[in-house]
Amino acid sequence: MEKAKVYLTKELTPEAMERMYRVLRSGLSGETAVKVHSGEMGNQNFIRPDFMKKVIEAVNGTVVECNTAYEGKRNTTKEHWETMKAHGWTEHFRVDIMDEDGELELPVEGGKQISVNYVGKNLQNYDSILVLSHFKGHPMGGFGGALKNISIGIASSHGKAHIHGAGHPEAMWTADHDSFLEAMADAAKSIVAYRKNHIAFLNVMCNMSVDCDCCAVAEDPKMADIGILSSLDPVALDQACLDLVYSSEDPGKKDLIERIESRNGVHTVEAAAEIGVGSREYELICID
Repeated sequence: MEKAKVYLTKELTPEAMERMYRVLRSGLSGETAVKVHSGEMGNQNFIRPDFMKKVIEAVNGTVVECNTAYEGKRNTTKEHWETMKAHGWTEHFRVDIMDEDGELELPVEGGKQISVNYVGKNLQNYDSILVLSHFKGHPMGGFGGALKNISIGIASSHGKAHIHGAGHPEAMWTADHDSFLEAMADAAKSIVAYRKNHIAFLNVMCNMSVDCDCCAVAEDPKMADIGILSSLDPVALDQACLDLVYSSEDPGKKDLIERIESRNGVHTVEAAAEIGVGSREYELICID
């Protein structure tokens, strides 16, 4: 079986973002949703709209997000719109908070923990999805990349609690940890199946704090930037990013690795591969 292709550039520019999309030759067409992380109010590490502008314009995309399930400035539609405006997203792009008017149920075939995934209702309005993820640490998942961005990220507010609780929203903060990680893999599978062959992924490896962009007060990054990676396979993409962290000669990597390992972060990738979301085997192609 041919290995998944993962492309890499060390250039961190808006122009490189567009180039890393085009090298995939994915041909996203029709109405394209561009999944970003809007950034929690107060967070200093999230990727800014200016950096995303060229690649979003390349697909004539609509920036999409969903409301959160925890305290902050993105857990209601009203406050999320305010955050989107404050962070410059509405100035540059069309924006859609996809669960503003409800949610859509997607089946999970052959999942480990959940059989249904609840996503923002407006996902049904898009023919293609471009997933722009900031690769960094995460307080619960260990790390956040493509898999987290299409699972937790596209889930409605209720859907986020459903994933965190491994099918039991009321247990969102108390569920077995590995079950939560597996539920993320399950949710990712439903998204890939829903827009099969019409979904592409970019991971940006800069500002790699141990904390996520969902943290209003996040740790400053201690590890040097690496670059931009892209793939049509989210499992291969996240695995490649993990491998680049581990193989880095930067001593600052120890903090990020400690965060990943203390939360068993790789298990999301393992579970996603096991249920057929993608492959952990890949060919890394540097385009510089």
